[in-house]
Amino acid sequence: MAEDRQTIASEKAAIDIGGRDQVSAILSGPERASEMNPTGVIVAHGAGNDMHNPLIVAVAEGLAAAGSATLRFNFPYKEKGRKSPDSQNKLIHTWQCVCEYFMGNPTFPVRRVIAAGKSMGGRVASQMVAGAQMDAAALIFLGYPLHAPGKKNQLRDAHLYQIKKPMLFFAGTKDPLCDVEKLNSVLARLTCDHDLDIIDGGNHSLKLPKSSPRSEADVHRQVVEKCVGWVEQLG
Repeated sequence: MAEDRQTIASEKAAIDIGGRDQVSAILSGPERASEMNPTGVIVAHGAGNDMHNPLIVAVAEGLAAAGSATLRFNFPYKEKGRKSPDSQNKLIHTWQCVCEYFMGNPTFPVRRVIAAGKSMGGRVASQMVAGAQMDAAALIFLGYPLHAPGKKNQLRDAHLYQIKKPMLFFAGTKDPLCDVEKLNSVLARLTCDHDLDIIDGGNHSLKLPKSSPRSEADVHRQVVEKCVGWVEQLG
């Protein structure tokens, strides 16, 4: 796959979400625009991080180097330096504004969008797709928050069964918010195309213990390669 990687171009953006509020974003794509995939990818962060999270950066830049335009962004509460996430309605509104901006961006024109997200960012996107609040071609979950820690029998899965678009899940075997056995039982009930990539020993951020012989860069490489191959299969 390395031979297919391109030099990427990136630009910063400020996206208006109304009420005099803006959120920061970074657009990335291949320098050779003529070879760009018509499907772009938006990557949202989780509750405790932002668009500069190393996994999010790796996925966005890795997909861009493989030919897909990407956009990563901050939710409003992160822009304002707050720790508590915005309300569900504000998270949804921000996603919608970001998607509209990305689809209308002339630098990296795309025809359709894949919604990707780490934990909260992916969960909100999936709820939007299930509720017809966002027209995403597919979904990528960089760690899905299936349940609260220690509450494996209280799953956040009801809306997933309403989704008819392809979904790609990444899960760590040591994730306290997503028991892999429970996740597999959920995936078995889905009616859409879906895939699961396991990070052995990974936590909710797909990070490995310090004692692991694998580096963070190696894990990110695994995630990026899977994403690139999966996006290519979508056509």
